Amino acid sequence: MAAAKSRGDGGTRSRSPMEIEPVKSTRIYEEIVRQVKQLIADGRLKSGDRLPPERDLETLIEPLALVILPHREAVKELFEARRLLEPAIAALAARRATRDEIAEMDRILEEQHKEVGQGRTGVAQDTALHSAIANSAHNRAITRIVSALMDLLSQSREESLLTPGRPTRSHQDHRRILEAIQCRDEVAAHRAMLDHLIAVETLVTGAQGDESRTDAARKKKPGKS
Repeated sequence: MAAAKSRGDGGTRSRSPMEIEPVKSTRIYEEIVRQVKQLIADGRLKSGDRLPPERDLETLIEPLALVILPHREAVKELFEARRLLEPAIAALAARRATRDEIAEMDRILEEQHKEVGQGRTGVAQDTALHSAIANSAHNRAITRIVSALMDLLSQSREESLLTPGRPTRSHQDHRRILEAIQCRDEVAAHRAMLDHLIAVETLVTGAQGDESRTDAARKKKPGKS
């Protein structure tokens, strides 16, 4: 009887007024918007209400801020984050990747080559390679950050790969990154990843100015001794 009383109509568990559901493995921003809209629609979130506990919101606040930003601005900021993080991650991969991890990257690129050769975008392999590079840095925080960035930019990345010739160029860029990792050349891995990200960002956002500034900064960077 006690168990029955703890449930609402229809046998479903009653919710607390400000309960936040766990974020499912869909696109993060879509899930955040859905939950916030649902709270408002249900009358559980009103003007002047206290927000849910910090522990329930800590994984939602930063992605939600990106949703509020104009789409183009949000995408540019996410690409800026990628330019700051992923070249350094590729350099770490050149230092830390095991033989098995490098072999897995090579396998992914072989799959991407087949996909592109058959006229497809190879987006699944594109995502898999960036994830494999992050994993080979052997740092769980890095793995989570890259996974979040890939998720937030998934639509833009898919659209960029629909541009004629872009899947082939993407595969070539990936092969250059992997060759640097295989050679344990951290500087070359950093440069190859940066060049790749600039090319994709320029295609998606038209950020020619950022590309020029980054090229100038890279020319000043000392080479490997």
